[in-house]
Amino acid sequence: MEEAKIIDGAPLISLTPFTVRFHEVDLLNVMWHGHYLKLFEDGREDFGRRHGLSYMDVFKHGYLTPVVDIHCSYKKSLGYADQGIIETTFIPQVAAKLIFNYRLYLASTKETLATGTSTQVFLSKESRELQLTAPDFFNDWKNRTTAQG
Repeated sequence: MEEAKIIDGAPLISLTPFTVRFHEVDLLNVMWHGHYLKLFEDGREDFGRRHGLSYMDVFKHGYLTPVVDIHCSYKKSLGYADQGIIETTFIPQVAAKLIFNYRLYLASTKETLATGTSTQVFLSKESRELQLTAPDFFNDWKNRTTAQG
């Protein structure tokens, strides 16, 4: 995983609670591995809402941010009704991309269940062309959030 940049003593993160639902586990009471990536998505969406960089904010500025790379390292299985936290950490970059680190952990014990990282790029909404430089609105957002801490 990439190193989180420390901003005024703390990385820019969001903490998102979740509960494993019945339809997410198999007969052995193990959550299917693909659902962990859905939890990463939940973390990204919550991060965006909390920090002013939601998918709709990006879309309104004329861009899309598809995931182009994602990794997950599984540490311990989740079961039905387990309650956890998705810790989503923004990793600032000079390049025109969004990188997030994730840590899923049990709410009760803080035991790590999975870790991961994702990379998203900026595409023009109209032409679907890859943006090689960060859009102005994104640079403005980074400047505001890093100044606030």
